[in-house]
Amino acid sequence: MGAANTSISGSEYETQVILNVYDLTPLNNYIYWVGCGIFHSGIEVHDKEYGFGAHDFPASGVFEVEPRSCPGFIYRNSIILGRIKMPPSEFRSFIENVAAEYHGDTYHLISKNCNHFTDDICWRLTGKRIPGWVNRLARLGALCSCLLPESLQVTTVKQLPEYHNYSGKEEGSESVSTATPHDPTESDDADQDKLHLISQSGGSEELSFVKEAQR
Repeated sequence: MGAANTSISGSEYETQVILNVYDLTPLNNYIYWVGCGIFHSGIEVHDKEYGFGAHDFPASGVFEVEPRSCPGFIYRNSIILGRIKMPPSEFRSFIENVAAEYHGDTYHLISKNCNHFTDDICWRLTGKRIPGWVNRLARLGALCSCLLPESLQVTTVKQLPEYHNYSGKEEGSESVSTATPHDPTESDDADQDKLHLISQSGGSEELSFVKEAQR
């Protein structure tokens, strides 16, 4: 999609708001056609995609990836939700402010998941909602716990052991320490820096958490 998604008119930037939808399980190939499925979604704006996932820290769970390439999921399709006029710098400030409302340790499969995040962003930017089928399973409430595989009830970024294993030394060091439970005396900045280090240290696919705006 690239530059075709963004045009410059004078000092105003116009860009598409796109919902990228992913399958969390091969089961979707059978139940998608009856209007149901287990999905992850991300919002693409200015050629970057933003999603929300779970981790153990009281810091932003909003992350940035290359469009249609969220690690651990199978890309299904993209849905154009509308267009907005917002410079990239203004949108960056917007998403950093939203990040403060979506901490990784507040993720909840039924009430605050990745699809709730994309629906909220879409509403704020365009005044529209994402298609209902994307998050239909969550709206079924308690039924989700019965239908979802156990591994999917834990996190929807991907199965990332890096969230729970933190190297206290530079890459290449032989000494690796296991992260301890969050100490409430640690600063949010320290947590955020730790998340950036963790997210960029594993695998070939790049996933970077969005830093919250300073308040």
